[in-house]
Order: sequence, then C-alpha cells, then structure tokens
Amino acid sequence: MGYQRPKGEVGIRNKIAIISSVVCVNHVVQQIANQVENAVPITHPLGCGQFGPDYKNTLNTLIGLGKNPNVFGVIVVGLGCENITSSLVAKNIKKSKKPVEFFDLQDIKGGSPAAIEKGVKLGKKLSKEAEEMKREPFDFSRIVLGLECGASDSISGISANPALGIVSDRIVNYGGISILPEFTEWIGTEHLLIKRAIDENVAEQIKDLLSGFIENLKGLGINFLGVQPTPGNIQGGLTTIEEKSLGTIAKAGKSPIQGLIQYTEKPKGKGLWLMVEPSLDVESMTGLAGVGANVIIMTTGRGSPCGNPVVPVIKLCGNPKTYEWMAENIDVDMSPIIMGDKSVEDLAEVLWVKLKSTLNGQETQAEKLGFNDVAIWRNTASPFQYMHCK
Repeated sequence: MGYQRPKGEVGIRNKIAIISSVVCVNHVVQQIANQVENAVPITHPLGCGQFGPDYKNTLNTLIGLGKNPNVFGVIVVGLGCENITSSLVAKNIKKSKKPVEFFDLQDIKGGSPAAIEKGVKLGKKLSKEAEEMKREPFDFSRIVLGLECGASDSISGISANPALGIVSDRIVNYGGISILPEFTEWIGTEHLLIKRAIDENVAEQIKDLLSGFIENLKGLGINFLGVQPTPGNIQGGLTTIEEKSLGTIAKAGKSPIQGLIQYTEKPKGKGLWLMVEPSLDVESMTGLAGVGANVIIMTTGRGSPCGNPVVPVIKLCGNPKTYEWMAENIDVDMSPIIMGDKSVEDLAEVLWVKLKSTLNGQETQAEKLGFNDVAIWRNTASPFQYMHCK
C-alpha cells in the first residue's frame, strides 16, 4: 500500500522535505521541520564555493532527495549568495511534478525568525495537502530496494547478508529494482561479479573500475590496509578486504547485474544495479535515497544507529551479542542463523514479512528514534576522480 506519484513512481511514505541549499540555513531548516507535521529536515555542511564533481554531487543529491518517491512535497531554503541556489534545486525537483516551494533568507525582512515563520506556513499548507492522499495497492515491481551494510563483522557475511540476498533476488524476480553500492567492498570478488554481468560491456565496466581504483591508489602511494577493512571490521573478526567483499556482495543475491550507475544516477531499467560510491554508510544511504530507493535494508554486525530522512532503513543483525546490546536500533534479529536454530532461508522469510510491513507503513527503529542522517560524497582532488562508467 503506497502513494502514487505524478511520474509513475510509488512512495511508501508521504514526507514533506525541508531542504537547505547551503549549510548557512541548516538551523532555519531544522526549526521549520520541527513545527510541520510529517516534515523531515535535509541539512548538510555544503552548498557554497563548490566546483567540479563536488558541485555536481551536492546539487544532484539534493535534487534526488527531493524527487524521491517517498516525498510528497518540498520546501527548499537558501541563504541567497551561494552557488547551489534554492531556485536551482527547486526548479529541478519540480520536474517530478510534485509541489515545491523555495525562498532565500536574505530576501525576507526579519532574518531567521521571519524565515522560519514563512517556512512553517508553507510547510503546513503542504502537510495538509499530503494528508488528503490515500494509500493504494501496488505490486512489488514498484519497489526500489537499497542494499547497505555498516559496522560489519565476521558473522554478517554468513548470516544477515545472504538472507538479504534472497530478499533482493525476490524483489528482482517480481520486476523491481535492487541497488548494491559500496564499490571498494567489491575488491577481491571481481571475478564473481563479472560472471553475473548481463553482457561484455558491463563486465568490462566492473573490471576497469576496480583495477583502475587499485592502480590509482598505488600511484598515489596510498596503503588501503586499515581503510578496508576498517579498524572496527578487523576487531569484529574480518581479516582481509576479500572476506569483507564476499559478505558485501552476498547482499545482492544471485541476480544478473544490469550495469553500473554513478552516485547520483538513477537505474536505467529494472533488475540489479551496482552503484559507484566509496562505501561510507551514511554517504551510501544518502546516495541510494538520491537515486530513488523507496526502502533500504542495512545489515550490521557491530551495531549502527543510522537512518535516512526520506527512506525507511530496516536494520538486520546476525551477531547475538550485538543484538542484545543494541536491540533498540535493530529491526530483525538474524542471530538464530549463527546459533544454529534457523537457516538463512528461514530468516529470509522473517525479513520478507518485515519488509512488507514496512512498505505498508510500519515504522523502522531508525524512524522511531528520529535518525535523519545525510552525508554527501565529496570527491574533488581524491583518488576517486578517475572513475567514469562507459
């Protein structure tokens, strides 16, 4: 049961997104969202003086978050002197045919208090319109599933991750879309991913991306050890990037890989897609939301509280100690797999039930606790600049 959007997409939430075009108005955006029913703030530390890939990533991410099908309407707030302007962000979000308002603080007499008052007035109007929408039944072909992991341990790859892979395959089989990000966590599994590519062109993209990344790091004199796996991963029992990568790709099941997409690029069709981004949890989930995911499932071994302002994040944990310690942050306990009480297939069915209830409006733990995390990938003057999908 979801909400039909003007461009044919389906939202499983009906949010009002209050977006800051620049860091300077984050406080104003937060205060507006606090006073508007069902509103979420989208704040970030960027938006001014950016150029090149940084400018493009920030602009397209903010536009993508506003266009996300879980968003009914948008208010974009700017300062008035930045280069990522409220009008530019709003104009592009309007292409989705949803209601969009925008204004700049410098154009409003009375400063921040007056800007907050204006934003609240606009927000309440949008919220009232959103309340008039009714949920309708849709099939699973309308689902865009984001696959995420964070704070992984040695248990994740043989419990929660393969169970999620079964669910991902089911969404793909029903005609939906599944997206696997975190490209630095594919290293060492290239041969497995290449075998699943739908054609030689996609296979070459996977090969070129990962081999080019490694060679570029060597040329810069960068030692990847300690970056991947992270110190927390190592404490959790993962000893090599290959071990971590095997767990990461398990989330994507066995479906054929349709192609690669960039950080702010929407999938070009149905099926399983790989997204090029650097494997940082919040940046990754921001990217997934920005390309249209309407639900994200995240596995965590050591525990993570992260969420997203516009997309529900379902958390899975296969480590019994972590689940006991952080139960308030976890939606599905996958530890019966490692304890030998249930199979991966058994817990995949439990996850499927949880996914359906989330699609039908049940809040995730991250939503209940109010985690609205946004981080936008910055890649100017970094080893990631060389990446270009064919």
